[in-house]
Amino acid sequence: MLIEHVDEVRHRIPKGARHGMRTDVLFYASGPILEQVEKDRALEQAMNVACLPGIVGPSLAMPDIHQGYGFPIGGVAAMDWNNGVVSPGGVGYDINCGVRLIRTNLEKDEVRARLKELVDQVFRDVPCGVGGKGHLDISEK
Repeated sequence: MLIEHVDEVRHRIPKGARHGMRTDVLFYASGPILEQVEKDRALEQAMNVACLPGIVGPSLAMPDIHQGYGFPIGGVAAMDWNNGVVSPGGVGYDINCGVRLIRTNLEKDEVRARLKELVDQVFRDVPCGVGGKGHLDISEK
């Protein structure tokens, strides 16, 4: 795998490194992190993200990068509104890491008008933090 070292902590895999990549992969890692990330499939997963339709800018990976399920953990990607993909799987199966996806029948302008109210309600209803508990009980089933 071709890794270009931009500086001490920034590294790039150019879009020509694999067929189908639409953009570069840019990731942040110091020496010890770089050694670890090369041992799993996280960079390969970041390259897969760089192949997605509608990706805007590089496929990014933060210093906590490690192998995930599809996207690498610590992966970030922006998609074009009209031609990109929506990928809840990009958040990961450990979705309680501070990221939420809500499907609603509200239109964009309705959401904008009530954004603070909606965010506050999600914060009240969804457990967050270590040992956090909301008022909804979810069984093992």
